[in-house]
Amino acid sequence: MLKGKNIVIGVNGGIAVYKVVDVVSKLRKLGANIDVIMSKAAQEFVTPLTFQTLSGNFVVTDMFEEPKSWDVKHISLADKADLFLLAPATANIMAKMAHGIADDMISTTIMATRGHILIAPAMNVNMYEHPVTQENVEKLKSFGCEFVDPVEGRLACNYVGKGKLASPDAIVDAVIDYFKKEKDLEGKKVLVTAGPTREAIDPVRYLSNKSTGKMGYEICKMARDRGAHVTLVSGPTHLDKPDGVDYVGVDTAQEMYDEVMKKSEDADIIIKAAAVSDYRPESVFDRKMKKSEDDLSIKLVRNKDILKNLGMNKKHQILVGFAAETNNVLEYAKEKITTKNLDFIVANDITDKNAGFSGDTNVVTIIDKDFNCESYGMMSKYEVAGKIFDKIAKLI
Repeated sequence: MLKGKNIVIGVNGGIAVYKVVDVVSKLRKLGANIDVIMSKAAQEFVTPLTFQTLSGNFVVTDMFEEPKSWDVKHISLADKADLFLLAPATANIMAKMAHGIADDMISTTIMATRGHILIAPAMNVNMYEHPVTQENVEKLKSFGCEFVDPVEGRLACNYVGKGKLASPDAIVDAVIDYFKKEKDLEGKKVLVTAGPTREAIDPVRYLSNKSTGKMGYEICKMARDRGAHVTLVSGPTHLDKPDGVDYVGVDTAQEMYDEVMKKSEDADIIIKAAAVSDYRPESVFDRKMKKSEDDLSIKLVRNKDILKNLGMNKKHQILVGFAAETNNVLEYAKEKITTKNLDFIVANDITDKNAGFSGDTNVVTIIDKDFNCESYGMMSKYEVAGKIFDKIAKLI
């Protein structure tokens, strides 16, 4: 099931290390190639020889140990990893990751890893629930890390609460689930719109909105990570262009309309996450307007409705829209499904502090064409993108 997959496991200190022995054994039996890195604290609970025997590979324990091969070990393991599993993950290692500290073999390898990172925390309940730890968890989720949440029960410290490492079976299942969905969009062409548009008033001023493009960019990354060929049509943002994605930059709603309609026929999946200006000034001044003592009125005219036109012209495409609202969120979202011929819509209340344009998290409800609703709590925007493509995968 996992044959040919390279999994690097970072084992940190804590009594829960003994469970990771079983995780390594189970993953190896499923065909995965396992490399283990152990912290000094982890070695106080289980010896490196145990993991070496079960993984069939040398265990890395120190940045400065005698090398078994001539490579820079933390870079070679980072490049090799199809998945980096951190189990158990202590509050300390998560704090390091969240703040870019790389001072041992595990933290340096994580910093060099460009692949997916799966984190299974284990610690005292008070440590886990501490605001700093929870802030670090959310920050790591915003970076695209996924979590196998700890479970409730009696802890080694005799406290009762959430902090026990998830069972080996739950961790292995999370690994399997990642690889199952990893390339489920292979061969598919995904078209995504993101960011705001700008409608010029004069050479200096324009009409726009508060969209940052973060949600659309995370959708692109998720589609890319799941094997799709991705085209991004983006309004102006301060975000870096996603690697491995065809990028088209636009400014105005008309420019976005032209690019999207041109590329839509070839797409299998279209996700319109951009916040497009509904109106533009009827006339654009060719020179900067000078202020006067009088009030100013600017006549606005409607822009073309990109999503509606996509819905009217779609053939084989799966079409997904967004409804970013401040009130009557579900009502307005359901109306859009019908009027714009969508397969489903992603609705969110932008007044929620965890769901606004500029944040790294979102709180959404996905509504299908039969008005069935699935609501999700706060997640990173990358995780929301995962839920969107899980839904798309079922439609495919």
